[in-house]
Amino acid sequence: MKRHAKRDYPLMDIRRHLETGPIVLVSSAWRGKTNIMTMGWHMMLQFTPALFGGYIWTGNHSYEMIRQSRQCVINVPTVDLIDTIVAIGNSSGSEIDKFKEFDLSAGQAERVKAPLIDECYASFECELADDTLVPDKGLFIWQVVKAHVAPSPKNPKTVHYRGDGEFMVAGPSLSRRGSFKPEML
Repeated sequence: MKRHAKRDYPLMDIRRHLETGPIVLVSSAWRGKTNIMTMGWHMMLQFTPALFGGYIWTGNHSYEMIRQSRQCVINVPTVDLIDTIVAIGNSSGSEIDKFKEFDLSAGQAERVKAPLIDECYASFECELADDTLVPDKGLFIWQVVKAHVAPSPKNPKTVHYRGDGEFMVAGPSLSRRGSFKPEML
């Protein structure tokens, strides 16, 4: 087994190695308006019920919409949307209608008022399960109440943010089904 020689590393850059989840597009709706934000800081917290945590900065236009509506949709795009992902993240919904500006289709959700993004291969309807960390940390804890996932591609090429404007694309899948024991996690 290979050993790695390590050296000191800037703490502000550790996210380049720890943020491995895919970039998601969070859609919201409040008082007749919709918005989309790009999110890279998120995590699965629990399987049953399905809990998902995500950080939203107070200065983000979506912050107040999501805080007030207590709902959103977590949409998972693929690499073909990379330029749209970046453009959404670099613009404000207070100035433009992002669905119109980026030619995205707002699909009808079944359990929440926020729209699905039809161009994303997966969409997860969420209701706010816990807002105790929102005021101090900006951490929203969502319960996924409905999931929509395209049957293909089986292994979508998702985009993962590495910091400083760099992204990586999910690579090939590896299976260890016969030897994996979830209780070891």
